[in-house]
Amino acid sequence: MITIIGAGRVGASTAYSLLMNEVDTEITLIDIVQGLPQGEALDLNHAAAILGKSVTVKGSNDYKDMEGSDIVIITAGLARKPGMTREQLAAQNAEIVAGIADQVRKYAPNSIVMLTTNPSDVMVYVLYKRLKFPRERVIGFSGALDTRRLAYYASQIIGISPSAIIPVVLGQHGENMYPVPEASMVYGKPLSEFLTKEQMDEIVKKTIQAGADITNLRKFSSNWGPGAGLTIMADAIKKDRKTVIEASVYLDGEYGVKDVFVEVPVVFGKRGAEKVIELNLNAEQRRKFMESVEAVKNNLKTVPPQYLQ
Repeated sequence: MITIIGAGRVGASTAYSLLMNEVDTEITLIDIVQGLPQGEALDLNHAAAILGKSVTVKGSNDYKDMEGSDIVIITAGLARKPGMTREQLAAQNAEIVAGIADQVRKYAPNSIVMLTTNPSDVMVYVLYKRLKFPRERVIGFSGALDTRRLAYYASQIIGISPSAIIPVVLGQHGENMYPVPEASMVYGKPLSEFLTKEQMDEIVKKTIQAGADITNLRKFSSNWGPGAGLTIMADAIKKDRKTVIEASVYLDGEYGVKDVFVEVPVVFGKRGAEKVIELNLNAEQRRKFMESVEAVKNNLKTVPPQYLQ
């Protein structure tokens, strides 16, 4: 069973994507708002019936209903509004994430937990500290979205499918993320050989601003992209695919960094984030990566210490 905590736009979109791809036969939606997860579940069950999907969705207001979950996906929390950065949500969302972590530890102690709540690198650190699970079972969602955004923007210039691009985005999921088009590849050929310096600068800027652009245009933040990204991560875990997906994971010496969650390439399998792939960064790339890491650490300082225990 896969449980999604938070039945708002991201939670509902994730449930729909999981259903469409039949990642699991059972999905549970949990939310504190009475009637919301039940209503979403009923609508999703109707969709499954129409499309012939062998998936059952349950809605609940009781955390106990996550018992037996293989994967728990946390989407709950305050979403950013137009003009806000992800980082500004840290102090407010820490309380929500810490409370949910306590419930997950109680009812789903053997689960692999993924989180989207912003600022995701900081919130997944809070989650990790509260859960006290092994690091491979606590994963921040972001890289699967940021990398494919970079691939999308590059593909529009080059005129190829985004799927032909292996993109690299490192560090923070936020204003200080580090898209690396010169380390991204098109079937063994560096992306930088397809683009001018000005074009690379353009796709870097668009990748960083993508979330804000969506929020400013429609007045609420991204949900379909996160839903799709969480689905490929959950699918890789459930089916032990050993595929590489970027995610925010706890570093314990990799890249010369310790005690922080940031976006890096990770091997996904049945144990969760099974292995960090360390890229060979040149001096300039390492400098930019470390600047992004420091941005996460600085944002973490805004979290009240009681939520890190």
